[in-house]
Amino acid sequence: MIDHLLSFVAGIGAQLVDGSLGMGYGITATTLLLASGLTPALASACSNIAQLGTTLSSGISHHRVGNVDTRIVRRLSVTGGIGAFVGATLLSGLSTAAAKPVMATLLCLLGAGVILRFAIRRPGAATTGSPRAMRRRFLAPLGLVGGFVTATGGGGWGPVVTSTLLSTAPVPPRTVIGSVSASEFVVTVCASIGFFTGLGLAGLPWATIVALGLGGVVAAPVAARLAGKLPPQVLGVVVGGLIITLNLGAVLSWMGVDAGAAVHVRLLALAGVVAVVATTVRRHQRAVKLEDEANVEALVA
Repeated sequence: MIDHLLSFVAGIGAQLVDGSLGMGYGITATTLLLASGLTPALASACSNIAQLGTTLSSGISHHRVGNVDTRIVRRLSVTGGIGAFVGATLLSGLSTAAAKPVMATLLCLLGAGVILRFAIRRPGAATTGSPRAMRRRFLAPLGLVGGFVTATGGGGWGPVVTSTLLSTAPVPPRTVIGSVSASEFVVTVCASIGFFTGLGLAGLPWATIVALGLGGVVAAPVAARLAGKLPPQVLGVVVGGLIITLNLGAVLSWMGVDAGAAVHVRLLALAGVVAVVATTVRRHQRAVKLEDEANVEALVA
């Protein structure tokens, strides 16, 4: 009962992050499920299967409002699905001892990517993009990497694919987000099939999956309200830092760092995250102040 409650809470936390940032459900849910005691393969399987409904509804919604470019969806979906199936099958076949450091390392890298995405780039910075980002030779490998990371890391399609295309593709951000969201359904389906093949239907914790999905459903309205109120730069850095600090211990243990030194490294990492959060908060406050001053000057003029 307690495990199911923790999964429900993980679903709430993951949806709050995803609804506020537009990405991060998988890596947040998987990190929290690992912290609750699930094995890497089961944590990733639960995360991907729980997203089947949300990715389908998201893709349909984006398509209805014209946010989907079918060229991007086709070129990402095929290789993304292949990467997700291969990643899920590989993770299912690894022992827990081997899989834990692999997943922890991927999650740390994804957490660092989220921090870079929201802390370094200037808010509202425009990108001109390059036509090369729309070509199959660019989108196909990107989808393959994104799908593989999504399955083996329990998430990462958004941080890998959306972040890359937002900074490279010569299309509006809404088209990038809508197209990536639409293609994600195919990726989650292929990842789920990979886990069904590797773990078997009977080996999956269906109660945990249901609890995770219900948590996401309950949190969805709250996340929608928070989306316009929480500064995404600050929230992104906090979430990325949380993912790193929760998974860093497994990475350090795999590297052979003794317990005492590992504690110091994790404290240093935490201090670094706090410093980045503080800097991001100050940048956000300055941006808000400058915007307010500009609005006042416009009214006076």
